[in-house]
Amino acid sequence: MKMMRRHLTSITAAAIAVSMAVMTTGPALAQGKVLRFVQNGNLTILDPIWTTGYTTRNYGYFIYDTLFAMDENNAVKPQMVDKYEVSADKTLWTFTLRDGLEWHDGKPVTSEDCIASIMRWGARDTMGQKLMDFVKEFKAVDAKTFTMLLKEPYGLVLDSLGKPSSNVPFMMPKAVAETDPFKQIDSQIGSGPFIYVNAESKPGEKHVYIKNPKYKPRSEAASGLAGGKVVKVDRVEIIEMPDVQQQVNAIIAGEIDLIEQPPHDLIPILKKDKNITLVNWNPLGHQFVIRFNHLVKPFNNPKIRLAALYSMRQEDYLKATVGEPEYYKLCGAAFVCGTPNAVDAPNGMFIKPDFEKSKALLKEAGYDGTPIVLMQSTTLPVLTNTAPVTKQLLEQGGFKVDMQSMDWQTLVTRRTKKEPADQGGWNVFHTFSVAADILNPISTSFMAANGDKAWFGWPNDPEMEKLRDAYAKETDPVKGKALAVAIQNRALETAQYGWIGQWYGPGAARTNVVGWLKAPAPVMWNIEKK
Repeated sequence: MKMMRRHLTSITAAAIAVSMAVMTTGPALAQGKVLRFVQNGNLTILDPIWTTGYTTRNYGYFIYDTLFAMDENNAVKPQMVDKYEVSADKTLWTFTLRDGLEWHDGKPVTSEDCIASIMRWGARDTMGQKLMDFVKEFKAVDAKTFTMLLKEPYGLVLDSLGKPSSNVPFMMPKAVAETDPFKQIDSQIGSGPFIYVNAESKPGEKHVYIKNPKYKPRSEAASGLAGGKVVKVDRVEIIEMPDVQQQVNAIIAGEIDLIEQPPHDLIPILKKDKNITLVNWNPLGHQFVIRFNHLVKPFNNPKIRLAALYSMRQEDYLKATVGEPEYYKLCGAAFVCGTPNAVDAPNGMFIKPDFEKSKALLKEAGYDGTPIVLMQSTTLPVLTNTAPVTKQLLEQGGFKVDMQSMDWQTLVTRRTKKEPADQGGWNVFHTFSVAADILNPISTSFMAANGDKAWFGWPNDPEMEKLRDAYAKETDPVKGKALAVAIQNRALETAQYGWIGQWYGPGAARTNVVGWLKAPAPVMWNIEKK
């Protein structure tokens, strides 16, 4: 352990040296080479495997790289991998890394680094966990080649390793990746196109990244998260600016260059400014979710969870949070309307509430009227109004609700607690997912029902896991769709969670900023400031 700490310290020192060398060489940076970006929330956690938070995922795409990546057509393409082979029986996968991969401290990326990274990710991510269930062993053949031997064929190997959003299988140095998956890493060394400048970064104010001068992009054109990650600016500053009106004022004044997700009610102001352009960087959109804690009362009772679902009405959420119909869609499908696995929920669930059914279920379940603790995020504009809507709907359905307000980072920390609500835990909260994360039953973390390994809320349903395993093995698209339908229906039968509407929202950029790629995450390579 002491040796590992010394190694991590040396890595961090090397990164700072590289950063300072780049920062202090040559003339002062021209403003055209500095990109200022406001994300959807503050960045406080620097471990993209430890949390599914999207600001941390964005940070990951700055400094890390991936073995595979999804292009703008949702096809998975090699990224760090130069070539791969699959045995005839589809159980042995061989991966060879491309030349020129190097950590920020100058050391080469090796097969052992990648194996350790996959294993750490596979311990936390729901899609990674399912992949690891099928893995018999990894083996480093040489410094650039490694194999993955499966117990039986698995149809989602590339989809897993090319997973585009939280949690992303980012590659890290072996010494870092061997950190306990349930403890945060203390290193910012990656092999990606940017270097994180810890000395200039201050949570709550800004985070600074500089171009990695030794990064070798792929030769293909950038597409989504795949292809050549060509950095066209010298420096990116993530400005932490929670006040949304201040964000809009700042981009109009030219003080910042991009906003990830301006609030919908301020979009008309941006549309009127000739120096601002709206960028539909995530055309698949997002889905709102309501998540229950299955471990503690009252939502450890499936009838009480189902009562809550019968109280849901998507349009109430979408009007309160998004407003304009051009930016939202009523959708009863768990796996995103307009995509192959989509099918409406039966009986119009989530579209038309049945408060009398909710009250009847509560009576059958013996609900004693104890208020449920509903966590409300107040710092993500698109989530702020979801909890008040839930409070109103659940109360119409017979619940008593204690809505507790907090910033998003506090909510993200509190949702990890398994204690009862009156001991610092929780009963229910809202989040949202980018659509690319929820296109099938394996990538959808909310569908995992493997107890302590499941996403926050920790549902435990062996029948659901059998169905998900069957989907993972199925190669016939027709049979796969039937299993997706069965999985969605199982989630409704047990009231595992609720999907409460699809929504869309453009980013905002100054007109002199071009090249923002269409992808599930807002990546800063390929962007040019003219």
